[in-house]
Amino acid sequence: MRRRSRASSKLAKAQSRKVKTLKRTTLAVRHSGSSDYGQETNGWLRRELDDAREQQAATADLLKVISRSTFDLQTVLDTLLKSAARLCQADHSFIFLRQGDGYRCASGSGDIPEWIEYLKQQTIRPGRGTIAARAVLERRTVHIPDVLADLEYTFLEAQRRGGYRTALGVPLLREGDPVGVIVLTRPTVRPFDANQIELVTTFAAQAVIAIENARLLNELRESLEQKTATSEVLSVISSSPDNIQPVLEIIGERAEKLCDADVSVTSIVDGDLIRLSSVHGVTEAGVKAVRHAFPMRLTDETVTARAIRTRSVCHVADVLSDLKYPPKDAVHAAQVGGYHGCLGVPMVRDEQVVGAIFVAKKQPGLFSDAQVQLLKTFADQAVIAIENVRLFNETKNSLEQQTATADVLKIISRSTFDLQTVLQTLVESAARFCAADNATVVREKDGLFYTAEAYGYSREFLNYLRNIPIKAERGSASGRALVEGRVVHIPDVKADPEYTFVEAPRLGDFRTALCVPMLREGIPIGVLTLTRSEVQPFTDKQIELVTTFSDQAAIAIGNVRLFDEIQDKSRQLEVASQHKSQFLANMSHELRTPLNAILGYTELMADGAYGEPSEKMLGILKRLEANGRHLLGLINDVLDLSKIEAGQLVLELSDYSVQDIAQTVRSTLEPLAADKKLAFRVEMAPELPPGRGDGRRLTQVLINLVGNAIKFTDAGEVAIKAEANNGSFHVSVRDTGPGISAADQTRLFQEFQQADNAITKKKGGTGLGLAISKRIIEMHGGRIWVESQPGQGSTFAFTLPVIVERQVEPA
Repeated sequence: MRRRSRASSKLAKAQSRKVKTLKRTTLAVRHSGSSDYGQETNGWLRRELDDAREQQAATADLLKVISRSTFDLQTVLDTLLKSAARLCQADHSFIFLRQGDGYRCASGSGDIPEWIEYLKQQTIRPGRGTIAARAVLERRTVHIPDVLADLEYTFLEAQRRGGYRTALGVPLLREGDPVGVIVLTRPTVRPFDANQIELVTTFAAQAVIAIENARLLNELRESLEQKTATSEVLSVISSSPDNIQPVLEIIGERAEKLCDADVSVTSIVDGDLIRLSSVHGVTEAGVKAVRHAFPMRLTDETVTARAIRTRSVCHVADVLSDLKYPPKDAVHAAQVGGYHGCLGVPMVRDEQVVGAIFVAKKQPGLFSDAQVQLLKTFADQAVIAIENVRLFNETKNSLEQQTATADVLKIISRSTFDLQTVLQTLVESAARFCAADNATVVREKDGLFYTAEAYGYSREFLNYLRNIPIKAERGSASGRALVEGRVVHIPDVKADPEYTFVEAPRLGDFRTALCVPMLREGIPIGVLTLTRSEVQPFTDKQIELVTTFSDQAAIAIGNVRLFDEIQDKSRQLEVASQHKSQFLANMSHELRTPLNAILGYTELMADGAYGEPSEKMLGILKRLEANGRHLLGLINDVLDLSKIEAGQLVLELSDYSVQDIAQTVRSTLEPLAADKKLAFRVEMAPELPPGRGDGRRLTQVLINLVGNAIKFTDAGEVAIKAEANNGSFHVSVRDTGPGISAADQTRLFQEFQQADNAITKKKGGTGLGLAISKRIIEMHGGRIWVESQPGQGSTFAFTLPVIVERQVEPA
């Protein structure tokens, strides 16, 4: 109010002086005898009176806008500039406000919008080269009649764009400190008069009042918002004693809003990695850019990693100009994420960093001290929440572990001779309480170690495991535990140089493994194994719990051992005889004969030859037939490969039609493509000549290529294309699948080799089809190859002579 009173008093004095001048002039007219002079003076008096009234009305309007737009500073500034330009006969008017160590154009008025937009992109710092910079530097009104004649004026690009000559700059002073500048310009050399300068000075005082009011109100509003946000976070903390995620979510959400950020991130320290907890962003690209960076290493030079590593605030005005920030990550953050200014605040508990809060904005620049302090407060609250969750979970886990141990002991006491029930309960409890995806128990049987019980794995993988003895060697996790007789913890089996049992993690889909041997008198009698599908090491407490379970399993096995030994002695000769007879019987039959019989009867049953099957039974029969044909295909592949290696595979040369082969393949495999909603196209060149070769084997090749394309393509299409040029057929199969790397392409046509990626491993296969296809094409005197790039699909193609006179033998 005091500032407004002084500004209003200043305006009143100016208007009072103008009124006195008008009165003196009126008296002079009355005493003058010249009518012409009187008329001229009366006209001048009317103009002066009109100007005074207009200025007074404009000032009153401005005061009304200030009083009505308490929270809308932009409206006040826009109104002020338009009034100043109109009353002072200026073509353009601008107001620059302080931002950081410079001044930026906050509002502009005039008929050259490109120039106004140009000025808004500039940062003005105190100096003598511009009208605004000079007014700030001198802390007084600066009036330049002609900027082109002013030797110190260097802002010539702005003058060229705006075409102005006369400029007036009036600083906005708050207690002597320049918080901004009002600038008026004219396109011709026409200086502003004293009344106009005085009016702009008055407007500047009113602008200072509006800015100060807005600042105080914004500070009050921010304080209330921060207190509200803090209260909300505390409320979530109290309502989520066992879950930190809701707390981090609301902290990230409030941090983004209250810090005027475009992206906010909360992260948690996990060993040597920093894992993403929550992310909030204005743009989808910004959110993707953040997710792209996680998990990150503690040794990285990102803002988050630095804040955690140094246990202090990390503030970067622009990632592109920060020398420590990784250039690749900086460019990705600025161009893809669209942010430059960054702030990271660590969450510190007892000198140990548990996480961090990160905010970023599109424009370069630092966050305010108040925003930094707010993030520190949020970080402290996050630490409280994390500690509460830790204590709660530790207490809960301790009780659960005690309960689990008691339950296992009860089962051991009640099921003295039912070892399967004991071990099954044990693996389920161990997996559940240690947050493992899978668990197995390996125990000794007939001098070897086999998987006895399991939890979480697929039936197919269990069948695979149960038939493979675990050897006491370092190539597998269980084997290593048997060798060392102590706990073996492998954080990532793919990164362990000694781990060679690669088929197990591929089929079982695990990365982290924990193996605890079950010891009897210091000698391993089994292994309790827990695995996780992701790289996530087990904690010391979890290892301790699994060790307890392992000791209990050893007790249970010991209790059953004596009873089993007595029972087994009486059955050993009978079992051995049965095994021998079964082995001899199985070896006396061909593999395909019984399998073909099974498939034949399955088809008869599905077709209703033995009565119409139920819907459920029909589904089982279809699955049986599909699996049987898959097995038959595998057997055929193995037999074909054996024939090839033995030189016994012979082509049956006869006339064939490429069109007929393609149609056969289409009718066979198009239903599979339809099941996956893939487009299936066949493009045959017109008038393809008849060919001579082994049509059945070429059909086998094309079925293999198209089948692979359908298997590995999840969306898009599969296309067959055939044409004839220069006496050769050229056939290709193109798909829109994941593509194949150059490294995998070099070994793709070798026996038992497949593309080494996660998609291929999930789809399965033996790796024989392409090797057999390659040999069949080469026996026709042709060649087969693949063209592919990761992410762009694959094209398998082969050429062979139209007429094959004789089989080509391998070199």
